[in-house]
Amino acid sequence: MNYGIIVIFILKEIESQAPDLVTSLPDGVMFDILARVPRYEYPTLSLVSKQFRSLVASPGLYIRRSGFTEHCFYVLLYNYKSHDYRWYSLRRKANGKRRFVLVDSLPAKKLDASILSVGSSIYVLGGGRDGFLRIDCRFHTVEHLPNMPLHMSHKIADVIDGRIYVIGNNYDSMKKKKAMVVFNTEAQMWEPGMIRPDIDLGYQTWSSCVAMAEKMYTTDNSKSFVYKPKEGKWETEEMLSSKTWGSNACVVDDVLYYFDKLDLRAYDSKHRCWGVVKGLENYLPMTIRSDWIGTANYCGKLALCFSKGWGPYPKGRGWCRTMKIWCAEISLERRQGGQIWGKVEWCDQVLVADNLFVKKFVTVLV
Repeated sequence: MNYGIIVIFILKEIESQAPDLVTSLPDGVMFDILARVPRYEYPTLSLVSKQFRSLVASPGLYIRRSGFTEHCFYVLLYNYKSHDYRWYSLRRKANGKRRFVLVDSLPAKKLDASILSVGSSIYVLGGGRDGFLRIDCRFHTVEHLPNMPLHMSHKIADVIDGRIYVIGNNYDSMKKKKAMVVFNTEAQMWEPGMIRPDIDLGYQTWSSCVAMAEKMYTTDNSKSFVYKPKEGKWETEEMLSSKTWGSNACVVDDVLYYFDKLDLRAYDSKHRCWGVVKGLENYLPMTIRSDWIGTANYCGKLALCFSKGWGPYPKGRGWCRTMKIWCAEISLERRQGGQIWGKVEWCDQVLVADNLFVKKFVTVLV
């Protein structure tokens, strides 16, 4: 039963028949009511009245929601024609279908950056030489953070225990080495004792990194490396290097998952072995020849976003730029013998638009 829809219906009825009753309720009482409504219903709630619009945007509501937080999907889409990047959030309609909706308050930006989520925030490392931004997804506001202490190119990043580990090529190094810096999300500052300007792992561009079992794993598409923060050292990871993995990899319960468009592969960091997730044979054909596949950890499940549609028009009339973007949620189960099985919980076409490509897909807690 969709309690959010029921609450909205009741509030609309009260507002239309006895508006003074709603107005007379203390904000604390209204916050208690609205905190129990799923966040994806807030845009609809904001249309009920000016009072609701003000309550939905209030910081007090999100303080009261601390016991009712939920994970939400956000996607950064690139417009091939205008060269802009815009943020969209996933909302569920009354009929149960899901749709990506433009977040108007986050303006279009031309950026090429590393993007990751921590709690209710999205961190953007890039968008300029050293630009660093934090998007608060509770209020859809943008905050400029202190510049990185080192200049790095081809940055990749992930988070361990509230610390963002940023790794890349040292822009200023004459020795062509890699560098690493660490940002403390609680203190909102760079940790000066964690600056590593000369990591001797070559200068080849890394394509991806993930955090797994309190370690950082990176790849340059030929070799994989692991960094152990407690020991402060890097090592090669031979078994992880035996398969190619990259930017669409994500971690669920210390297992790395990677879609190679033919299979969903899984790397168990504890047993150091690769496997293929079973049970998705009927679903995988949908992802073949997709233009982009993004993955994210969603409450212990695997969230998937992919786009399809780029290709020639029939009868050779140019190229088709109408993209169909899909999202799916896959539950994961480890069965006897260690084999991992997947089950598609839902799969919806969430957006149809011209010239749009998926750049980044994340989940946040709001």
